[in-house]
Amino acid sequence: MIAMEQGIVEEWLSEFKALPETSIASYAASLKDKSSLVPALYKVIRETQNELLEPVCHQLFEFYRSGDVRLQRFTLQFLPEFIWCYLSVAVNRDLHSSGCIEALLLGIYNLEIVDKDGQSKVLSFSIPSLSKPSMYHEPSTFGSLALTEGALAKHGLTRVVYSGPHPQRETFTAQNRFEVLTVLLLCYNASLSYLSSMSLQSLCRVSSRISICGFPRQNLRRFRGLTNRMPVSSEFLVQLITGIYYALYNGESELACKALDDVLYRAQLELYPEPLLVGNAIKSSLPEGALKSNKEGARCIQVEITPTSSRISRNAVTSMSIRGHRWKRHESSENSIDITDSGPMPIPEISVTGVTGERIANGEAQRNRTEGETQGGQDSGSDSKGMAEIRRQKSFRKLLEDGVNSPGRVQY
Repeated sequence: MIAMEQGIVEEWLSEFKALPETSIASYAASLKDKSSLVPALYKVIRETQNELLEPVCHQLFEFYRSGDVRLQRFTLQFLPEFIWCYLSVAVNRDLHSSGCIEALLLGIYNLEIVDKDGQSKVLSFSIPSLSKPSMYHEPSTFGSLALTEGALAKHGLTRVVYSGPHPQRETFTAQNRFEVLTVLLLCYNASLSYLSSMSLQSLCRVSSRISICGFPRQNLRRFRGLTNRMPVSSEFLVQLITGIYYALYNGESELACKALDDVLYRAQLELYPEPLLVGNAIKSSLPEGALKSNKEGARCIQVEITPTSSRISRNAVTSMSIRGHRWKRHESSENSIDITDSGPMPIPEISVTGVTGERIANGEAQRNRTEGETQGGQDSGSDSKGMAEIRRQKSFRKLLEDGVNSPGRVQY
């Protein structure tokens, strides 16, 4: 360790000890401006034989116990590195050199499993339903779903998963080791959006090392050092994958992809169904175009977003569309009637008289009609005959529209 980095850590240790309680909030806000402090602390943590490791662990625990959220997040960013150091020492069975790390991890665990009143904390998680849209999916992409009674009944139900209560732990054992570490990773994943890029890189590297140590893939990754296999649990791997999934879209895609492959490799060897399900679901939802090439800033997931403005489809059935449909049907029926009426139809022999409705003898009516046709043929040509025929047809249609009992109609 370089003397300059050691001096930065020693100054940080002495600065907080002389700090009054009233200045803790302002001190927590100023930590983000100390860019050289975090790399120096990482070097201290990785050197398990460093004399500054114990005071660093003690001060980080004081940060977490203070209750200030910013100080707690500052401690959590080193959690993956502390987990790796503890597991590597535990595998080599050199627990005497990891006493301060073990005390820090147990202290954070015991603080997280209780609330402010000292009662056991129970965490609840609501599992989203595929029938309702989220930031990851749209129900319309699944095609038409059969709306059976069972499916409709499930729409209003929400499945809730609970974690806890967890018992207090005073020491690590082979039985409770990964139960404690899984709870710690759960707290770490809850603060991922506030952690630095160095912490995400550390998470990806630690996930790969834990997964491949002692297996043939270790030679492929060219990872030297520890060669003993680390026992892991299914829940622990799931929490690792959760953190890797966030790092995948927040500037660390290369490291995260390698870490995801390594964790899935270990899950296949251990035949753990939960991490295999979660990890393969993440891999199948990662098209090549989903990751932006820009490494600066946060990455994003390309999803279909439901429009916020209300839209009405052209094919939507509304009251106006029904009314317009009725009008169209009415107009089409009228047009068909006009076409039928204007076409050729047989005209019965009728005689229209005055409004008195007196019946005229057949012979006289026949004689008057013959005389009128003869006189019309003499006075006008063929055009006048056509006009007379049209007028007679119009008068006949009018009589049909007026009704059967209309006066003045005589039918022969």
